[in-house]
Amino acid sequence: MNCEIITIGDELTSGKIPDLNSRYACGRLIAAGLRVARITSVGDDYLTASHEIERAMTRRGFVLVTGGLGSTGDDMTCEIAANAFGRPLVRHPEVYRSLLRYAGETGTPVNRPLEKLALLPAGAEPLDTEGASCGFRVDAGSSVFFFLPGVPEQMRRLLDSRVIPEIRRSCGPLPLMVQNVIRLYGIRESRIAEILDGLRRSEEDVVFGFYPRFPEIHVTFTLSGKDEPQVLERLERVQKAACDLLGAYVFAVGDRAMEQVVGEALRRRGLSVALAESCTGGLVGHMLTDEPGSSDYFKGGCVVYSNEAKTDLLGVKPEILTAHGAVSGYTAAEMARGACERFRADIGVAVTGIAGPGGGSAGKPVGTVHLGLASGPDVSTGRYLFRGTRTQVKAESAMMALDWIRRYLNDDPFLPGI
Repeated sequence: MNCEIITIGDELTSGKIPDLNSRYACGRLIAAGLRVARITSVGDDYLTASHEIERAMTRRGFVLVTGGLGSTGDDMTCEIAANAFGRPLVRHPEVYRSLLRYAGETGTPVNRPLEKLALLPAGAEPLDTEGASCGFRVDAGSSVFFFLPGVPEQMRRLLDSRVIPEIRRSCGPLPLMVQNVIRLYGIRESRIAEILDGLRRSEEDVVFGFYPRFPEIHVTFTLSGKDEPQVLERLERVQKAACDLLGAYVFAVGDRAMEQVVGEALRRRGLSVALAESCTGGLVGHMLTDEPGSSDYFKGGCVVYSNEAKTDLLGVKPEILTAHGAVSGYTAAEMARGACERFRADIGVAVTGIAGPGGGSAGKPVGTVHLGLASGPDVSTGRYLFRGTRTQVKAESAMMALDWIRRYLNDDPFLPGI
């Protein structure tokens, strides 16, 4: 059974915020055994959105529409839907009672914006009358429409608790569809496709997907069938074969982030890490400490932007800075050693570079980043040239620093630099 998704909002079509709703809905629908045939985003434009809904009415299937169900003037989805369906807007008694109850409990005044939330196209069925944004279902033309809030948390709750169960009841038994994902860093998408080409051709009914998620790349393996153990076993085998082919570029299977993988490895080995950050401004430490229990392995870090800070806090020799500069392998090595010693950690990791947009030179262009890793008497350094905006250079530098820790703990070679 086909599904399509229509997202409404100027914030989406202007690029101000990413369309998280369609991405989430697509994954959940596919996991339920459904096929997503079309995803459309339109702005808060009455005619354009009406035409999209009218066109969807002619195609048999389920249509998810998100956004524009709020109380402000630019929330027009209910009016747009009523126009497209040729139905009047009416005050739904159950939704209105729920809103009055909500207003009484929260002290919210019962005004026109609040009452607007109870106006639905005639014949609409509320999905959930609790709270102030319920969503609704309308059967129209050849399709079944589900209108959901644009707020991601509200949309996900209704999608998972009400919409997908209703769709499954309408469709009856659906073939099981399972999707596995692996996450990679430090390799181009085209190279991944090249490495997996033979496996792809030998597993024709497994769908391979390649998705850049800067600075990572995700590869998915999707298979449908009626025998769940057989589907799961087959996907596990394909996933393992892909991981064997891609080697250390694979840093995680499933939803685990790089910082989670690194933290688990440090905890498993009983080792601690300390950081010395310049161009990343504390981003590596932020990522590491996003994980609960990171105090088990993270000793601390220094953000040392100036040369004076590098000398005073980490013991970087002034003559090193004078001879080679702050952005150099020599300085990265001294910073890593200093972090190890100052925090009495097993591993010290340093990042120093030029994030841009200014500050580069012919010898050290913007995006030049040096990493250092110290453990005991051993110190390794590497030079990289990252491209993109200042934010992207910082993100890439932080990811590479975490990848260095991961590879060091796994006895894998670091990614080569320039």
